[in-house]
Amino acid sequence: MEDLVRICKVSKCLSLQKVLEKELIHQKYAEYKALRDVDNSQKRFILQGISLPEEDRLPNALHKILQIALVNSNSEQNLNHDVDGLICLVSSMQISEFEDDLADVCVRVDKKIFRCHQVILASRSEYFKARLSRMKDFLEGRDCLPDNALPCIEEHDLTVGAFKKMIEYMYTDGLKDIDPDQAEEMFDAASRYLLFPLKRVVADALLPHLEMVSPAELCHWLVLSDMYGVVKIREYCLDAMACNFETFADTQEFRAMLLTLPPPSGDSALRTTAPSAPGAEMSSTAEGNVLDDLREKWLEAEAAELDERDESALLFDKRLEMLMQIAEQERTNGLECNASSEQELI
Repeated sequence: MEDLVRICKVSKCLSLQKVLEKELIHQKYAEYKALRDVDNSQKRFILQGISLPEEDRLPNALHKILQIALVNSNSEQNLNHDVDGLICLVSSMQISEFEDDLADVCVRVDKKIFRCHQVILASRSEYFKARLSRMKDFLEGRDCLPDNALPCIEEHDLTVGAFKKMIEYMYTDGLKDIDPDQAEEMFDAASRYLLFPLKRVVADALLPHLEMVSPAELCHWLVLSDMYGVVKIREYCLDAMACNFETFADTQEFRAMLLTLPPPSGDSALRTTAPSAPGAEMSSTAEGNVLDDLREKWLEAEAAELDERDESALLFDKRLEMLMQIAEQERTNGLECNASSEQELI
């Protein structure tokens, strides 16, 4: 520990140095009490991350590096070059000019270049790990690229704002805030870039917003969460619909949604109406039939008796079938109205 304290002094790791010096003092006085008969090989000190101040922990340190890199990225002008022109142009973005952020790769999104760090991108995303491992072959033959220029990769079908949020998560393992309007794109980015824990982080930020949305908007989020496998959002939407089923049944968007979903299981042998045993693990709801799961939630909300569950499930299925018929009629009427409007315009 004395050696480590000396290393901290040289490396200017002041927070860690203070923690170690405090422990050394503790061990010095402890030897007069409980440790007198313990040899040095048995003395151990385990440093917990929470022992350091918040500003000196790894996520905060990486967040500082990210902020510096973003400032340096913002100092670059927007670009309107193709890939060949871009690679030649990044010769001006040399490592020596931006020593503060220690970036070693550039990522182009839309017309903006972000200065990033390969070790962060590759360690957090299997997509970037594979992409960066092939970058050397991609850059072969680019004679216009000087030795000390940063390599550059280009990403498509992604907004600048979504990429900023994505790398904020990759660097800090969290998001300080998120616009609900960005959530859908973030779910898509998490799937494309193999950042599956990012879905849970976005879901946690989105849940308070869902408490105030309309039934029509909840239908939209149920479809999205089922598509992207966001279990927490999916469960929340199903719970809300089961507990307020008649309110949703009176909503046109809910009836229209029923037409877009696979029908519930018709065979009683395929139904999952039997209640789960206490403490039993539930299967992944993201892989189940949405309407089957909604039926289960409704049966739980209605507290159906065990010997009446199959009968109640049949009644629920008939109710869904009736709502689907209404939705079909509403869709037909809507098409007829649109056709009439077009005829009047002609």
